[in-house]
Amino acid sequence: MSIAIGILFTTGVYLVLSKSLLRIILGTSIISHGANLLIITMGGLKTGGPALLGQGIVSFMDPLPQALILTAIVINFAMTAFLMVLAYRSYADLGTDNIELLRGSDDE
Repeated sequence: MSIAIGILFTTGVYLVLSKSLLRIILGTSIISHGANLLIITMGGLKTGGPALLGQGIVSFMDPLPQALILTAIVINFAMTAFLMVLAYRSYADLGTDNIELLRGSDDE
């Protein structure tokens, strides 16, 4: 599991460091998926009892990591959608998605 998390973080950082705006957006999304996988792994991959305790139940699962992951997935989806619209608008207005060309120069 740690190898998969490392691969996701490595791929995400590689994409974030590129010059294309679309790759940067995909890189942040992949890093978010790696963080979600890390949280769920650190929460423990237990099988067994339900999250709610009752009489006679000895083993149970912690529902907090699952709730955090569900919230993070929704936030990641909203952020990715916002960034995709922002990238589309910048490409439509400026005609490029290259970060260095979008930055402009100080000479102008």
